[in-house]
Amino acid sequence: MASKSSYKYYSNLKDCSKIRVIAETVMLNQKVQKVTAEQAYKMAINQPGVSETDIEIYPEFAKQLGLPKGAKVLNDCHGKIIGRTAKARVFYNRINEEEKQKVEGDIREAVYQLEQNDLIKAEAIIGLDKDLMIKGTFVTTRSDAMNVFNWLSNFTPFELIEEKYKNSKDLPIQDIIIVAFNKWTCDDPYYCDIGSPQLALVDEEHNVIFNLGMRYFGERKKGTLTLAWTSGMRLGMAACHGGIKEIDFSDCNDKKTKELGKRSIAFYGLSGTGKSSHTNSADNAGTMPEGFSKVVLHDDAFQIDTKNKLCRAWEPSLFDKTDSRPIGHPDWKYCISLMNHALMDVDGKLYPVGLDLRQANGRALLDRDLLGNWVNRCSFPKALAWLMKDTILPPILKFSDKYLAVAMGAALVTKRNRAENVTEEELKKLVFEPFANPFRVYELWKDVESFYKVIDGGAECYSFNSAAYWKSSETDVEVIKLNTSLTLQTAILTDQLEWEEWEILPGAMIPTSESIEKILPGFYDKYDPHKRQNIMGYQDLLKSRFKQRRDFLTNSDLTTKPELLNKLLKALKINV
Repeated sequence: MASKSSYKYYSNLKDCSKIRVIAETVMLNQKVQKVTAEQAYKMAINQPGVSETDIEIYPEFAKQLGLPKGAKVLNDCHGKIIGRTAKARVFYNRINEEEKQKVEGDIREAVYQLEQNDLIKAEAIIGLDKDLMIKGTFVTTRSDAMNVFNWLSNFTPFELIEEKYKNSKDLPIQDIIIVAFNKWTCDDPYYCDIGSPQLALVDEEHNVIFNLGMRYFGERKKGTLTLAWTSGMRLGMAACHGGIKEIDFSDCNDKKTKELGKRSIAFYGLSGTGKSSHTNSADNAGTMPEGFSKVVLHDDAFQIDTKNKLCRAWEPSLFDKTDSRPIGHPDWKYCISLMNHALMDVDGKLYPVGLDLRQANGRALLDRDLLGNWVNRCSFPKALAWLMKDTILPPILKFSDKYLAVAMGAALVTKRNRAENVTEEELKKLVFEPFANPFRVYELWKDVESFYKVIDGGAECYSFNSAAYWKSSETDVEVIKLNTSLTLQTAILTDQLEWEEWEILPGAMIPTSESIEKILPGFYDKYDPHKRQNIMGYQDLLKSRFKQRRDFLTNSDLTTKPELLNKLLKALKINV
C-alpha cells in the first residue's frame, strides 16, 4: 500500500494529533455511507441549487466513472462566497497550546453538530504515478454530494485503480482525511466571519483538513492538494504549483534538432501571467520545428523528484476559470462539472455561459484530454521559468547564479493594478507569492532548499516578464506580447540563444543581439536594457523593486537559516 492508516503509520499512537483522531473517528463511524462517483452524482442532481444542463459529460470520463450513458453536466451555485477564503485558515501546528485546546474543543463540537446529519464519505487516490500515490477520504453531509462528486472527478475514485494502488510503492506518509460541514455555525470572533463563519483548519503534519462553513469546491480541491504537495515535500521532492510539458524532438527532420531528444519545461506564475498559455500552447505560436511532439503532465500541480530525476502528476482533470468560454466554445466538449455559472435557454436547451455573467470566478472541471497528449510522469525539467509582471525586468533573463535564480523564485512577484482601491504609492509596491504557490503551509526555507536541488540536478532557470518593459516611465512601457514570450520559450528549448551578462544584475544574463535578432527581428530596438529612457527613474524603480524583494525575504522564516538568507540577499544586489 502507498500511504498508511493512522494505526500503521504511528508506532506510538500518542504521536497522532487530536485533530486527526477526531477526523478518523467520524470517518470510521458505520453510519457514514461510503459512496461511489455514480451515487454521488445521482444525489447531487437532487441537491438544492444544483441544475442539470444539456451539455453531456465528456463521454470517455463518464464511462470511466460508471455514470449513466448521456449523463449531463451539473452546475452548482454556491451563494455569496465563490472563491477560497485565505483569512479562514487556522494552522493547527502554528498556534500555541492554549489555542490548540480551544480549537480541539470547537472541532469536537462541530463534529457533534455534523453527526446530527446523514453523512457520506468517498475514497480517492491522490497521485497518478505508481510511486507517488496517497489514499484520501472525504467526509461530509449528504446535502454536500455535489462537492463529493467533484472531488472524486478531480482526483481518482479509489476503486478505479485499487489494484495499482495496492502494488504501488510503500510511503512513510499518512492517508489524507478531509472533513467538511457546510452548515456549521459559530458566533466565536476567533473564527473568520464573512457574512457567515468559516474555518479551514489545516494539520499538515498529520494530513487532515476541516472545512467548516465552506461550500466552495476549491477549498476541498486545494486543501487536498496542499496536503499532497506537503507530503511530497516530506518525501524530499519539490512541490510545484505550476505547469509542465515535455517536448520530444526525436522525430524532427533537422539532425541538430533531432539530437535534442526530450526536454521538459516548467512554468510558475500567478493568475494572468501566462502559466497555462505557456504550458498548453500547441506549437508556441507556430515556432516549434517540424516533427516535434508534446505531452503535458499538468498545468497546475506536480512534484519534482530530484532523487530519481523525474516529475509526477497529482490529478487527472483540470479546474479552470471559464471567463473566456462563451456558449458553443469547443472546450465544453471536455466538461465534467460546473460551479457558479449563468445558464441560458438556447432553443429549448439549457447551456452554461462561461463569461462570468453571474459573478466572478466561474469554474469548470475539465478532462485532461483537453490538453492533447498527456502523461502521469515526465522527464526532469531542462528549464524552470518564473513568470512575473514587473516592468523593470527585460522580457527574458537567464540566471547563471543559482542563488539569484532561487531568490527570484522565492520572491516571485505580481503587482497591484488600478482596478484596486489603493494609493499611487501602493501601486508601486510588489505583492509576493514565493514560487507562485499560495498553498505552501510549511517554512519557505524548505522550498528554497528544494529548488536548489532542482537546479543542482541540472535545471536551468529563467524569468519571463509577461507584462511590459519600462520605456520612459512606469506607464510609458513596451508591451510584451504572448507570441513573443512563446517564441522565446521555443528558443530556450532548442538552444537558439546566446547569452551575455546583464551588468546591472550580476548573475543574470540577457540574449545577445546577434542571436535574438535572428529569431525576433527588431527585438532589441524595443527591449534592449541599455535603451531605457529616463534612465535615472528606471534605476530608482529597479533599486526599489529589488529592495522590496530583499525586505520580503528578510521578514520571512529564512531568518532561521541565516547562512541561506545571506546568500539570497547577496544575490539580489543591484549594480547601480
